[in-house]
Amino acid sequence: MKLASVLLLVVACLVSRAAEPEYPKQGPEVYDSKADGTVLVTAALARAHAEGKNVLLDFGANWCPWCHKLHDVFANNAAVKATIERNFVLVYIDVNKRNGPARNAAVNDRFGNPISHGLPVLVVTDDTGKVLTTQDTGELEDGDTHSPQKVLAFLTRWAPAGKK
Repeated sequence: MKLASVLLLVVACLVSRAAEPEYPKQGPEVYDSKADGTVLVTAALARAHAEGKNVLLDFGANWCPWCHKLHDVFANNAAVKATIERNFVLVYIDVNKRNGPARNAAVNDRFGNPISHGLPVLVVTDDTGKVLTTQDTGELEDGDTHSPQKVLAFLTRWAPAGKK
């Protein structure tokens, strides 16, 4: 009985550690640090084709405060969220280079090295993967956050034809 209790405690500690964010001070993780970006993009393109949408790739890292701020606008601004859901398949691509090799470097290369613009950076593709635009999100900022109006204008501009 005592051994079983100790084992349960050890397992509970291991599970809680595994679920701990990579950068806890930044809050909940936006980017899945274990996800294969190539797999995510392939699935997004198939879904976009089936639904008549474009793909919105958000390249960033969980340590990045601006990445969290952009995610907050995507997730919590009703107009932005509705525009994304109506027009795009959104994919978060983790490109963290801290504490190890660059993650999803092949995806970054595939789309023309968008992270050279800094993080976060957005890439919009059509449903075949053709890059329509790359957006330095610094241009979408207003003060200490991203402007929902600027983000919405960007999304509206790059929505699929006939869905704007």
